[in-house]
Formats: sequence, structure tokens, C-alpha cells
Amino acid sequence: MTGLFVSIDGPGAVGKSTTTALVVEELRAAGVPVCQTREPSETPLGQLARTGTEIYRGMAMACLIAADRYMHVEHEIRPAIARGETVVCDRYVASSLVLQVLDGVSRDVVWELNRHADMPDLAVIINARAEVIEKRLTSRGAHSRYERQHGSTERECAAYRETARFLMAAGVRVLQLDASSLGPDEVTRAVIAAIRERG
Repeated sequence: MTGLFVSIDGPGAVGKSTTTALVVEELRAAGVPVCQTREPSETPLGQLARTGTEIYRGMAMACLIAADRYMHVEHEIRPAIARGETVVCDRYVASSLVLQVLDGVSRDVVWELNRHADMPDLAVIINARAEVIEKRLTSRGAHSRYERQHGSTERECAAYRETARFLMAAGVRVLQLDASSLGPDEVTRAVIAAIRERG
């Protein structure tokens, strides 16, 4: 029995990591074998990408993220799925199609770099109104240069909506959720329902 591959993407401070943790908790409580992971990955290559956002930009960062993704797919995601586990990944291709494009690389180039990676069985994109995310960022603090750029939240939210359309047109099953008025538990329930429907 093969497992399922679920990715969770969205703008910074929208609640991706919280949702990922809650989804994993719910699945494990239901007896589902789960592999919780994230991108950039925990490998040396992934750590280079994660800690290098201030150094690497544009095409260099796009290639670094894509290289980490192919390693991640080969060494962690595919083996977990082959074992029958549900892989829940915090950030995946959707984030590249937003962040690397906002970083000046064309979407066609970003897609070409990433399209050979395994696409998720379910790509969850959590979004929210820009003002809601701005409020969360103010209280949480920016985690990267992407989040510190003036007007970045509004551009990022719009880019995730466009990316959802792009991935659906490419044949990827996308679940879009608006966290403006939904709490973490409600978002989690919607994701779990979609996973069960897909599984």
C-alpha cells in the first residue's frame, strides 16, 4: 500500500507550520502512519538554503531550493510514501512559484526547475487577507527578507492565489483555504477531510 503526499503552503505568518503540526497530530491519533517534513529540508543542502536567504537571491536561490527539493523527494518523500506513510510537508513547489518569482525569477523558469519533482496528491494553500497577516507579522516578527520587504504581504497573498490557479491548470489537486476568519482547528479539519477524501 502506498501513502499520500500532502503539501501545505501559504504566505508567511498565515499558520502553515501550526496547521502542519495539527494535521500530523490528528492523523497519528487516527492511527495513520505519518512522515512530517518541511522545505527547505533538514539536510545540509536544505540548511544552506534556509540560512542563506540573506546571501542567495534570484536564480541562485531558485536553483538551491530546487536542488534541495530533488534530494528531499528522493531520500525522504518517496521512501515514506513507499512505506505507506502520509507525507505532510510544510512548504513545497507552490512556495517556489511565489517566493522565487517575487525574487525576480520568471515563473516559467521556476516551473521548469521544479516540474520534474513529484507533485503532491493534495496541495493545500492557506491564504488570508493581507491586513490579517500583517497584524500577525507585527506581533510575531519577520523571519526572512521576503517578509521584511515593504508591501510584500499583499504581493505574496495575490501570488499564492495565482499559483493555486496555475497548479490546478497543471493538473495538481489544490485545496484553497482562507484563514482570515478560520481558526487553526477549522483549517485543520478542512485539510483532514480533504486527505480522507483523497485517501
